[in-house]
Amino acid sequence: MPDPNPPHIHGPGCGHHHHELGLTDGVAVRLPDDSANPILIQVTRGGLVESIHRGRAVVVGADGHVLASFGDVKAITFPRSANKALQALPLVETGAADAFGLGSEELALACSSHDGEPIHTTRVAAWLSRIGLTQDHLECGCHAPYSVPTWEAMLRRGEEPTTLHNNCSGKHAGMVTTALHRGEAIRGYVNYQHRVQQRILGVMEQVTAQDLTGAPWGIDGCSIPTIGLPLEALAFGMARMADPQDLPSARADAAQRLLDAWGAHPELVSGTEGFDTLFMQTVGSRILSKAGAEGVSVGVIPEQGIAIAVKIDDGAKRAAGPAMAAVLRRLGMLSDADWAALQPLVNPALRNRAGVKVGAVEAGF
Repeated sequence: MPDPNPPHIHGPGCGHHHHELGLTDGVAVRLPDDSANPILIQVTRGGLVESIHRGRAVVVGADGHVLASFGDVKAITFPRSANKALQALPLVETGAADAFGLGSEELALACSSHDGEPIHTTRVAAWLSRIGLTQDHLECGCHAPYSVPTWEAMLRRGEEPTTLHNNCSGKHAGMVTTALHRGEAIRGYVNYQHRVQQRILGVMEQVTAQDLTGAPWGIDGCSIPTIGLPLEALAFGMARMADPQDLPSARADAAQRLLDAWGAHPELVSGTEGFDTLFMQTVGSRILSKAGAEGVSVGVIPEQGIAIAVKIDDGAKRAAGPAMAAVLRRLGMLSDADWAALQPLVNPALRNRAGVKVGAVEAGF
């Protein structure tokens, strides 16, 4: 049954809540010294390198073997939305997905950071309706859709964004579905101590092989906890999803279903013009791509049971995807044909206001 006390709403469909502060709130936490991290991406204008983006990257196999590393990959990193597939594991392995008849589209949305297009919002709304809840139960807050044409059309119609337009609404739909299936409180499901988040924390510990007791954590943009862990541990966790033979059978099945959905519906994972969507469509989903905020990105190669994790030191979104692709190219995981087809994404032109090409964003190594 739906929670009889949905969250209070401030504005059209926007939840506003007070949550506990992160473990490290009020404590100085030093960032790792990035001076030794390599330049992964450079931005040129004319014949000059105008800007650089240093970062870290690591490629790990499901057996834990590090295939390649660049920079300090043991430094603690907030995965942000790059680990949504890991966070979605309880949705499947608890039986919640099957109990409510969720299909591959819903599972893809649970892993998504979507652009708020109608293909996303209508599906999340239908999902919530199926389980007897509404957008008012989502505690992710709301923002304008990332899809500019969608937002412009809404403005012309005088429509305000709702929680459905939040890029994390699919993930949150998965969380409330799991809570409902387990008979847990819906309200406050985003809080660190809530069973939904503690269950995810346990999954993160087990799949990444990390003791996260006392790990630094903060509040993500969508209000759930984000847990700090080494970048190489993030890659290892994603690699174990790619090749889950060492995971318990229920978790291995959940991982397989989520990755299958992720690859089958790239348009739901990001959006019509999103890097992740276009990257996966170009390579036929042989490599799964998922970005997170502040310059984090992961790539998963199910056929090889390996994963890559990237963190751009300055948090630049424009550098994360191209850096991930450049590392894969350097390691021979993208063919010449793949690389040629991916050029608009991985080596995008820098254009001025008149549309003239004046530079490029390109690999710096």
